[in-house]
Amino acid sequence: MTDEYTDYLRGEKLYGDDFQAEDIHKWFMDEAEGYANLGAKKKAAYKYVYHRLNIHHAFRHLKGAHFSKALGIGSAYGDEFIPIIKQIRQIFILDPSDAFADVREIFGTSCSYIKPNPEGTMPFENNQFDLITSLGVMHHIPNVSYVMSECFRCLDRGGIMLLREPIISMGDWRKPRHGLTKRERGIPIDILDDIIGRSGFKIRRRAFCVFPLIPKLTSKLHIAAYNNSLITTADALLSRAFSWNMKYHRTKLHEKFAPASAYYILSK
Repeated sequence: MTDEYTDYLRGEKLYGDDFQAEDIHKWFMDEAEGYANLGAKKKAAYKYVYHRLNIHHAFRHLKGAHFSKALGIGSAYGDEFIPIIKQIRQIFILDPSDAFADVREIFGTSCSYIKPNPEGTMPFENNQFDLITSLGVMHHIPNVSYVMSECFRCLDRGGIMLLREPIISMGDWRKPRHGLTKRERGIPIDILDDIIGRSGFKIRRRAFCVFPLIPKLTSKLHIAAYNNSLITTADALLSRAFSWNMKYHRTKLHEKFAPASAYYILSK
């Protein structure tokens, strides 16, 4: 570990958050098709695997709510909205990939795709959306603080933002990692909390999830853990029980007995 990266791997700083325009643009180009290239390009073979996770940590808390305009950041085909699709009048998706742009509706709800600006400035008016989702997306972005401030600007007063992010390093991002995009790295929990607060959001709910043993074991059994209610509940309980053991860059076996992600319900 070089001195340059020590603070990042310790979770004391967020790598990329202070990048300038040129480096942000390079990062954007590296990540633009990253998720699509990991296997999401073919719609017929694609399956969204986080429905029960979203229901457990977010959607069940939004019963009775209705949203006129929802924005999905990096939402691919928009499958994440399916469990609450009847509660939404119109969907906009901000996604850099060309693989998903042909989608025009999601179960009858109109959907519009917009390409993001590499620097993170969103092409929307202030207070335009009453629901914003960013589920496993911010850690693909260098300047997280700025993009979160843009989310706050575009969210209407009284609106809701759902945010889910890995809070571990995801390995040493200076090296190629199997099954991960070139640039993605998790966001340390203290830094994520600080970014949320500085952006202006109020935290209505924060929960931990994705206990590492759960997806590791269920993948061997060919079970989609987070499309299964019982497994998702067990995951939430284990994540809460071992939340005391959290560390950002986990290199030892005992350090891995802790939740890998955090799930937020935010409001403006």
